[in-house]
Amino acid sequence: MINKQNHTFSEPSAVQKVSIQDHFWSDYIQLVRDVVVPYQWEVLNDRVADAEPSHAIRNFKIAAGLEQGSFYGMVFQDSDVAKWLEAVAYLLEMAPDPELEKAADEVVALIAKAQQPDGYVNTYFTIKEQGQRWTNLAECHELYCAGHLIEAAVAYSKATGKSAILDVACRFADHIDHVFGSEPGKLQGYDGHQEIELALMKLYRATGRTSYLELSRFFLNQRGAKPDFYEQEWEKRGKTVHFPHLSMVQDLEYSQAHQPVRDQEQAVGHAVRVVYMCAAMADVAAETGDEGMLAACKRLWGSIVSRRMYLTGGIGSMAQGESFTQDYDLPNDTIYAETCASIGLIFFARRMLEMEPDSEYANVLERALYNTVVSGMSRDGKHFFYVNPLEVYPPILGKNKNYDHVQPRRQGWFGCACCPPNIARLLASLGQYVYTVQDDAIYAHLYIGGQADFLINETAIKLEQQSNYAWEGQVRFTVSVSQKAEFTLAVRIPDWSTDAQLVINGVDYSPDESDVVNGYLRIKREWQTGDTLDIQFAMPVLRMKGHPLIRQTAGKVALQRGPFVYCLEEADNGAQLYHLSLPSASEPQTVFDANLLGGMQVILVEGTRYDSADWEDELYRQDTSEAAEKIDLKFIPYFAWANREPGEMAVWINSSL
Repeated sequence: MINKQNHTFSEPSAVQKVSIQDHFWSDYIQLVRDVVVPYQWEVLNDRVADAEPSHAIRNFKIAAGLEQGSFYGMVFQDSDVAKWLEAVAYLLEMAPDPELEKAADEVVALIAKAQQPDGYVNTYFTIKEQGQRWTNLAECHELYCAGHLIEAAVAYSKATGKSAILDVACRFADHIDHVFGSEPGKLQGYDGHQEIELALMKLYRATGRTSYLELSRFFLNQRGAKPDFYEQEWEKRGKTVHFPHLSMVQDLEYSQAHQPVRDQEQAVGHAVRVVYMCAAMADVAAETGDEGMLAACKRLWGSIVSRRMYLTGGIGSMAQGESFTQDYDLPNDTIYAETCASIGLIFFARRMLEMEPDSEYANVLERALYNTVVSGMSRDGKHFFYVNPLEVYPPILGKNKNYDHVQPRRQGWFGCACCPPNIARLLASLGQYVYTVQDDAIYAHLYIGGQADFLINETAIKLEQQSNYAWEGQVRFTVSVSQKAEFTLAVRIPDWSTDAQLVINGVDYSPDESDVVNGYLRIKREWQTGDTLDIQFAMPVLRMKGHPLIRQTAGKVALQRGPFVYCLEEADNGAQLYHLSLPSASEPQTVFDANLLGGMQVILVEGTRYDSADWEDELYRQDTSEAAEKIDLKFIPYFAWANREPGEMAVWINSSL
């Protein structure tokens, strides 16, 4: 038995605190606080009539001996509770909420009561398959659930100063360390769904205990080793499987177990698993200086963003296995692009930025955040997308089984409910993604209004950021320092902006070309309280096209303005969106539509519609010139689609001369 200890939070950081007050993002964060987290709490307790049952809290009550009953839900159902608790932690870190904290403390007490004497926590194996712990790592998500519990524990301990859940997490991690390892008698394996690896790195940084770092590294190093661990497990348990429709044991690419992680060249298999693994690899590389691990991170990053990512920052193009397929295979209508996958890509990008401030990472982070992630939640905070298509044609949904995963409107909940609480915890922790510090330089990766406190070379620095970046490209930084100090403020030049005008203390500032390093303009000077930096980014409407090897975007264009990708909806443009074309000579105009979902910038442009009215009963005919009428097209931000009546949607439109 592992002895109970009191653990304290000890993670140091040059970025002390970030609070957000932003024209665009504050509404979303408030929505998470006022609606999303309370709504998900009701769902977890099975008190929402039109949502799929969760049973997640009741599973813990049964495991704790407080109620009688059977386990219900997915084998990873525990993780929904953990992600909810993590989101609560970030909200409490921003602002006190006694009622919310009381509910969270009750969850902590429930989890602690469900913890077994040896430190183990998992309601599925405690209730349903007693005696079968650690016998099906390929499929059953034991370490995945453990990882989410650990992440929640680290966040909640940091936010509240309470150690109860951190004690639970450390006891569980110590138990895992007792079971797994390279020593004789230990299991020399790893989980089918990566998550424990990045969670252990958080626990290591929170407690300073190197055993957690070493355990994370062990799991990464063991992946892809021979003989194959999953095959050995499968043989021992009599060749039984948990998910018969998936070949998780034999299809090693599915869980990135086909090669040692340092040898992997391409992003393959389940998209969420890839980016969670890469996030952990980046953490380990940063902590240990492992050049081989870092090189693998860069290769996998390049594979994803250069050949396997959608314009919206979505990843994972195939429903089968929620997975990557082949370079440049990026269908728009059968796309999967799970919300969690883009969130994982953001995790990966953030960790790469900590090591190497390069705007490529931040540009992708921004692309995924402003498009796929925000699209994953409705404006009411109670409906969610699991899949994020770039083209939807409702008449075939429910008829063509290839589209069974595509929905024309967001759902209240899911049987596999990983995405809604993942959105909540990301948006609640958004302040963690705005800045990083390296040496004496503060890097501004995202332009999100609010305040941030830093400690650099024993100087307290406060940056106030005022931002109307999302719609107008306007940013202002105001500096406060405990004493005059020389440091570098490095601001990202977004990949969508053709020009940036800078003003320091009311005077135009013209940087040298050498001041721009890896996409960041580095302004090094002696700063004092009251100094201001104003930036105006040009925000042209960009006609985007896909790589020539992307079959599905050939002859098409998409529109982007600022961080937002735009789309057409049937509500504005009528049906048969595939009959529409955008002439190359058309000049788009941006206008603010105050009546659209609370107000947002839309793009108006002259296009054409192909006339098909005279075909009657003909299915095919000789190719002749077809009549096309001029029409006014209206594009809305992609994140805002499906908030009105269900209808067609398309990001890509035919391009014409």
